Amino acid sequence: MVRHGQTDFNLQGIVQGSGIDSDLNDTGRAQAEAFFNKYKEVPFDKIYTSTLKRSQQSVSKFVELGIGIETLSGLDEICWGEKEGKKIDPNNDEDFEKVVAEWKIGNTEVPVKGGESPMDVYRRQKEAMDHILSNQDEENVLICMHGRAIRILLSLVLETPLKDMDQYKHSNLCLYLLNYNENDFSLEIANDTSHILR
Repeated sequence: MVRHGQTDFNLQGIVQGSGIDSDLNDTGRAQAEAFFNKYKEVPFDKIYTSTLKRSQQSVSKFVELGIGIETLSGLDEICWGEKEGKKIDPNNDEDFEKVVAEWKIGNTEVPVKGGESPMDVYRRQKEAMDHILSNQDEENVLICMHGRAIRILLSLVLETPLKDMDQYKHSNLCLYLLNYNENDFSLEIANDTSHILR
């Protein structure tokens, strides 16, 4: 499972969420190329991405090899509501900080103003993962998605409390390697960017 590569919005500290369908920038494309060069020999049976361009562009080289791809809205980033398209300003963002503080004490049904709650995302991710896992002939899959969504999905599949989702750090085009065996997931590698470090 990987996060998408860098976009200009990432670079500028602008919130994207599911409502901003941005492209990778030059750095993001280079990150995607580096990831492809490192992992192109892995025999992926299928690629799953969100419906957003930045996730699809991040794995496009694998698709060019002929690997099948499926987009699932359940893998989309959280909807950040009124925050989307705006710069992150921790010094003047009281409402947002209050919501995140609620999440950290376990109130994960609280949504961002005009957007989703972590539990909203969790529920749609559950549907997406049930679909992915139902394809039992697929042994090696590549999933490309988004930062907050990755934190929520890791909480779901590793069965850790959603309030602790921030323990899962992420960088642009980072790799999380998960193994699935007899209905249980285990985490082998977390937030690995060694493929893009020079």
